[in-house]
Amino acid sequence: MIQQISDAELEIMKIIWGNPLEVTLFPYIMDGLAARGRPWQKNTLIVLLSRLQNKGLLSARKVGRRNEYTALVSEAEYQTAQTKRFLDKIYEGSAKGLVTNLISADLLTDQEYEELKNLLEEGRGKQ
Repeated sequence: MIQQISDAELEIMKIIWGNPLEVTLFPYIMDGLAARGRPWQKNTLIVLLSRLQNKGLLSARKVGRRNEYTALVSEAEYQTAQTKRFLDKIYEGSAKGLVTNLISADLLTDQEYEELKNLLEEGRGKQ
């Protein structure tokens, strides 16, 4: 089971997931946070990276004086786990309840509605 993470930890993971390289270095994360308008202190980032390792989302390998960080959970895997947790918590596991709410509360653009409709039709045809 993938553990839930804080918003700050999620910011870090988004930077790591967005890195085209398999391994992410500390300066890349610092630069990514600064580019997002969130320049953090070095020690704060070290603590958050350690927490992500303890939660099983990240591994670190010491190479000389630097750490190389690798995501152990993909962004898609994390999103799926969090979506399921959200559905269970708010909609008692009902995806229909979520979609009904999105439509009835007018939270979808016309384009999003059409895309969802097409996805549902495609899925129906695969059965």
